[in-house]
Amino acid sequence: MAEKQDTVLGTGSSMLTPSGYKVRPKVALSCCNKIVAPAAASVLGKCPYYYQPLHGEYWETVTKVSTSSAWEAVKTWAKFWDPYKDGETFQTLLHRREKLIEMNSTDSDWSRHGNFMMRHIGCGHKPPSYYVSYGYYYCSNYGAKLYPNLSDKGKAWLRSARWYLQANMEDGLSQNMSGNSIQQSSKKPGNGTFKMNVDQYQLELDDNTFKTFAFKTHPLAYLDGGLADLDIWDMKKILGQPNMQEWGDARTWGQAVDSGTVVGKTMVGNAWDATKNDVDDPVSHALGRLLSK
Repeated sequence: MAEKQDTVLGTGSSMLTPSGYKVRPKVALSCCNKIVAPAAASVLGKCPYYYQPLHGEYWETVTKVSTSSAWEAVKTWAKFWDPYKDGETFQTLLHRREKLIEMNSTDSDWSRHGNFMMRHIGCGHKPPSYYVSYGYYYCSNYGAKLYPNLSDKGKAWLRSARWYLQANMEDGLSQNMSGNSIQQSSKKPGNGTFKMNVDQYQLELDDNTFKTFAFKTHPLAYLDGGLADLDIWDMKKILGQPNMQEWGDARTWGQAVDSGTVVGKTMVGNAWDATKNDVDDPVSHALGRLLSK
């Protein structure tokens, strides 16, 4: 039985006022709809799935610092940013609210971030910072900087992994609507599995829990997307990207290695041998330690 959700939002005017009052008092209203409707299949694999960069503050944060500092700035900013305070953007989304919260929405301004905003108005909840930072920032940044430098096979992997990342996220959100447990297995044999407990309807409401969930889906997406089939040169470029550790920590890679896929372990191990002397990257070092066990 789905819990009852409020459907009102904004402010209203009292219909009953004492005689002599010329201005009706404002009555604060709110909306707190925890039901996450599925995304349209056509949006999966695209960066705006996570976030539509409509807020000026996002661009100011990205462009006001050097390239090397941009990620740290975005990550810190996203965690404390209140998107509802951008009145112009909020009103733009509000006027399209019904389209943005419907199932399988194909509205041009739809994103997981915008969808959350329109389901949680005036109730004190903020969208997971993952949508803006780890999701949109890395999706768009890697698409612009990594994708052009990969082989055709590497480009196909990046497109496929991006689709799996978002499909896995949709699956986890859907499972959280049905119960208190999320469990996922790789689409290809031997690429891993994970399970975590999250109270029903609560996955999006705790920033750290959502980040943990997202990180747990990463190795499945990377390996199902064909990471183990890439050549050493593509692997070197992927592992050599700045802040690669933010795509997942050593624990998520450890789960992938422990899944027992022989091909994946061999190929990632070969890539590690080729890059361990060239890449000063925490996840690469952690991956090397895992594979040497």
